[in-house]
Amino acid sequence: MKRCIIIGASSGLGRGLAELLLSDGWMLGIAARRTERLEEIQNKSPQQVIAQKLDVTKPEATQQLRQLIEKLGGMDLFIYSVGIGKRNPDLEEETEMATMTTNVMGFTRTIGEAYRYFAAQGSGHIVSISSVAGTKGLGTVPAYSASKALQKTYIEALEQLANKRGLRISFTDIRPGFVSTEILVGDDYPMLMTIPHATRCIWKAIRRKRHVAIIDWRWNIFTRLWALIPRCIWRRIKL
Repeated sequence: MKRCIIIGASSGLGRGLAELLLSDGWMLGIAARRTERLEEIQNKSPQQVIAQKLDVTKPEATQQLRQLIEKLGGMDLFIYSVGIGKRNPDLEEETEMATMTTNVMGFTRTIGEAYRYFAAQGSGHIVSISSVAGTKGLGTVPAYSASKALQKTYIEALEQLANKRGLRISFTDIRPGFVSTEILVGDDYPMLMTIPHATRCIWKAIRRKRHVAIIDWRWNIFTRLWALIPRCIWRRIKL
């Protein structure tokens, strides 16, 4: 059986993907800060799931990831599905720094550890759940959009590095539009997708080993047009 580790499996897209992979027969290592939610998944499929508490913002996260890999008996697929961010037009420092700590430091820490594991193994597949927000700098969510831009660039760089070293590591950069998760509760967002719809699209892209996948087709069209807007016009748009 193939083995996958999902960081951020307690809710949202991470949990949705965990349920899809279980139905597809995968062995899973699931990790997040909220262990009670992980235990719900584990209790439904105790023979397929190993759960572990892991906070990507803590230095010990890399060691905990290694421990989870060992408990699972190896890893073929790594999915990073952790992220925070909210509208912050007043640029409140605590909000900006919390977003950067999770989306940049936590991302780099765990993606790096997965890369090192696969480099030693000689093969593997790294999946990053990012966002279309990394396409342009969004004034109401500065840290969030900047952190998502970093994530896509980091994955692109690792893909080049792996190719240079002759490693058989695949990379998939998933960029969803707005999904009805806890992070978006209380606000009105356009083209809002349900979690089941988004996770089906994501899993399809992962199985095909797509390099970049914008979720879904509406957002694919929208972001292509979005990226063409000149900076002189973009800075005057009120979002």
